Amino acid sequence: MADDGTPYPEFRLRLPGGGPEARGRLLTEKGTNGSQKFVVLAGSPGRSHVVPSFPARMPSAYRLRQRLIDEGILTESATWPGWLETTQDVECNSPSAAAEILVGRSANGWLEWKTSDGHPLSDYLDQVWWGPNRAWLVRGSNVSGLDLVPRLWLPEGLVTLQARHLRQGVEQGISKDRLRAAVEEDYGSTATYNQKVQLVEELHMFLSRMRPGDTMCTISAGRLYDGEITGDVEQIVSEDGRSDLRRPVDWVSDGHAYEDLPATLQQKLSAQHDVVDLTAVKDLIDGLGVSDEDLIEEAEAADRDPTMELPALTARRELELPEPTEELAAELLVHDMGWLREVRDLLWDERQLVLYGPPGTGKTYLALKLAEFLGGGPEQVKLVQFHPSYAYEDFFEGFRPQEDAETREVAFRLTAGPLRELADLASREGNRHIPHFLIIDEINRANLAKVFGELYFLLEYRNKSVRLTYSGDDFALPPNLFVIGTMNTADRSIALVDAAMRRRFAFVELSPRTEPTRGLLRRWLEREGKDSEPADLLDALNSRVDEPDFRIGPSYLMKKGVYREGGLERTWRTKILPLLEEHHYGEGLDVEKRYGLAALRESLG
Repeated sequence: MADDGTPYPEFRLRLPGGGPEARGRLLTEKGTNGSQKFVVLAGSPGRSHVVPSFPARMPSAYRLRQRLIDEGILTESATWPGWLETTQDVECNSPSAAAEILVGRSANGWLEWKTSDGHPLSDYLDQVWWGPNRAWLVRGSNVSGLDLVPRLWLPEGLVTLQARHLRQGVEQGISKDRLRAAVEEDYGSTATYNQKVQLVEELHMFLSRMRPGDTMCTISAGRLYDGEITGDVEQIVSEDGRSDLRRPVDWVSDGHAYEDLPATLQQKLSAQHDVVDLTAVKDLIDGLGVSDEDLIEEAEAADRDPTMELPALTARRELELPEPTEELAAELLVHDMGWLREVRDLLWDERQLVLYGPPGTGKTYLALKLAEFLGGGPEQVKLVQFHPSYAYEDFFEGFRPQEDAETREVAFRLTAGPLRELADLASREGNRHIPHFLIIDEINRANLAKVFGELYFLLEYRNKSVRLTYSGDDFALPPNLFVIGTMNTADRSIALVDAAMRRRFAFVELSPRTEPTRGLLRRWLEREGKDSEPADLLDALNSRVDEPDFRIGPSYLMKKGVYREGGLERTWRTKILPLLEEHHYGEGLDVEKRYGLAALRESLG
């Protein structure tokens, strides 16, 4: 207990650049919105200027600072030249507001005010949920038909949660188990089982996981409003039962247009719950409405190392697909740079495409090489191959038998598939600006509607999320996840692909009749210093194949074994002619006479 009888010690705030220390005290008294007040003591120093973003980001603290300056309460210091100084005690609505009027930037007073031995103010508050500050979304635009955001939350500095049937006296920090028992008893037959499960999750977040200093968001009339939680939970009996649980929030008044928000943030905001944990995108929220220059100045004002990249700057780094290079074109033997640029642009615009064509046209090889180049390496590329028995549970997530390492018992556990694993990797903080690629080989060999399930929707609407079938999580495909499929048109005609897939994928043909495949073998032979006869033979063969989907690709003749003694004849006999025999099955055609090496060589003279 402090000398003045309050239960809190004196707190100090070191000003930027090794400046002097301000002093203050936390009061037990609460402000009009329920936040615990804080007093900046007379003789405390303050910065002489503010960062450019301060008026827009923290308008109430900025207005208070200006009023104090106008009234001579915060004035030029004789003790510390170049600094300001308080001439009397200044009572503020929260520790954060008290810090902000002194440092001239947004500040988390719960962490920045510290005792003389370095313990933050938050250590002296009764809290259950520890760790770094988090970010939250609480919906208030449709609470039993009313939009509480402009009616109650913004004007009174609150965020509320409807809990009409919850018993009085539920304390902050209640365990989920006790809360579950209370909800089961209090809501009885007024809510379904699933509604009660969701209610327990949302009430627990509001009562026990949120804490002062956390970022709070809400949406109203097409705008996202953000602010800082400044106090503890209060339970009241509201007149209409719409706002029984309350927390004080210092809102940023103007908000941000929803359509201008980053796609990753829109995905998180689209989750269909009343309370949503937004911590994964907190860095994006922190940077809203602030320029890169302002973020850097704020970091310098907070004495953070300017050589370290700021989380908010990292989060807003733009996703890019690199432009194809001459070196890539030479490696792939694609002489037409325009074709490579078109594929890159299609991926950027659509996020998914299919390379289709006859066998041997290098679809899988090209997909892998393009993905590794555009993604920056093989670590960002995952390949799966579809087949007739492939299902959603294999592709995304499902229950699979797994053996416990200790008991050796086998049980079914929810297991992530390759798409879920890659999506989780792509959406990690620090990875969102890095392209990641999923290669789906033989994409048309599976039942696509069965494999993709609700993910079909996400392929088209990347800024939305859906509720997953098994886990029940809200999931969205990250904007930096690209999908490249390969399709063998000799196995199943592209004409059989359903309209839903056509709408979601761009289709690029790789065929012996079109570039870059048409001249690929000849360019490869030239690079390898080999005779051009195999290219002449392949061109002659394909000129005799009427069906484009059954023309033979160059990959069969781009292997070392072909150019050993007798290799060309062996490859022709065991790889190429069997494909054509299957194509002409039942027609009575002499395949050897029409497509054999002897016949083709004779035709070439």
